[in-house]
Amino acid sequence: ADRVRETDDARRTNLDRDLFRWVVTHRVEELDAFFVALTRLGYGGAIWIVLGLGAALALRRPAILPLTAVTVWSADLLALGIKAAIGRPRPFVVLPEPAPLIVGVIGNSFPSGHAATSFAGAALLVRYLPGRWPVLFLLAAGIAFSRVYVGVHYPADVIGGAILGLLTAIALPPLATALLRLRPGP
Repeated sequence: ADRVRETDDARRTNLDRDLFRWVVTHRVEELDAFFVALTRLGYGGAIWIVLGLGAALALRRPAILPLTAVTVWSADLLALGIKAAIGRPRPFVVLPEPAPLIVGVIGNSFPSGHAATSFAGAALLVRYLPGRWPVLFLLAAGIAFSRVYVGVHYPADVIGGAILGLLTAIALPPLATALLRLRPGP
């Protein structure tokens, strides 16, 4: 049973590595700046906070902004904790060629914080902007994919981050509402 599990783990790792290698060796130079820009949009979930502010103003529902910020930053903190626990090295540490398109990336690889914050932000904002779901999730997927394209995450890191972000956006708002109900009145 242990040998079968090891073989399955090795097969998944090889597939992940092979998909990563295929993406980064098939980059299109004309698209490099676009994917670097998408990656930069995702830093710290900032784009989602800005979109949350826009939704709060447009819908005249100020609570959208703090809820977006808490959801996005919670997903980011959870991703950081999981990264520390799992300790998966970034692809460019294991596979130095081709070089990543961005420098200064630190920390471990799994899960992708960009994917976690992006899918958390998109899933939360869809509650308030249901007609915008294609645009929100396309942006989230683009930011997540950009992490593989620029060479700093494996595909499994992005998938794991996306799942983490979706779960955070599903669980956090009801939890926050329940906690607010528990607080003592004035």
